[in-house]
Amino acid sequence: MYQDERMEAILHYLKEHDRVDMETICKMNQVSRDTARRDLVKLEEDGKIVRLRGGAKSPTLFHDVSDYDQRLQKASEEKKRIGKYAAGLIQDGDHLLLDASTTVQFLAEYIHTKDNVVVTNSIDIAGILSKKEDTFIHLLGGLLNNSHRSIYGSRTIQHLADFKVNKLFLGACGISSDGLTIPFEEEGFLLKEMINRSDQVILLADYSKFNRTYFQKVCGLNKIDILVTDQEIEPKLKKQLDQYEIETIAL
Repeated sequence: MYQDERMEAILHYLKEHDRVDMETICKMNQVSRDTARRDLVKLEEDGKIVRLRGGAKSPTLFHDVSDYDQRLQKASEEKKRIGKYAAGLIQDGDHLLLDASTTVQFLAEYIHTKDNVVVTNSIDIAGILSKKEDTFIHLLGGLLNNSHRSIYGSRTIQHLADFKVNKLFLGACGISSDGLTIPFEEEGFLLKEMINRSDQVILLADYSKFNRTYFQKVCGLNKIDILVTDQEIEPKLKKQLDQYEIETIAL
């Protein structure tokens, strides 16, 4: 078994368990303790585990976030499928909030309904929707984040407070038992207000976002009404989602 296969086996085990010990790794991958230790060192260097005395666990806090163009390319086919399906949840005349996540941008490209009013802090989504007839766009004011192509800040939140919508479509960097999290505090405040201004919260997330936690908490799982994703969710997290009666759609 090659090292990348052994490391994948360790990560798969940690999706189902809180931690893994050296004895389990050796038996599972049929390797010596020295080889198992080298695999754990490589996984820790890649930021995928935290090494412990006699084993490892999954990291509880992530810091990495790519710029907008890089995120737009990552898992793009999965995001397109999610966005296309989610566009089917929109009805003629719906008033919508769209955040500045890349998956929600794909949704914007597939919107085909009429007479929708859209509030967004994404300059790219506003540009896409400006080409669609019978769509009325409110681009929130504030500061422009060049790397993430989104509007943010206290003025953005103040502007948002003037609106009330039927549905919010948003993404998240991390989804776990703790809820939705992102790396940036200012964006977290804005997303909290978006949730407050919406009758229904619809989360769009590809497989890479699950069981990840970032610095700023946006909301608990109890705030989510519908989750659209591209793969079946691992049983432990799925059970927690079911406890909050979240409608989960795995494509």
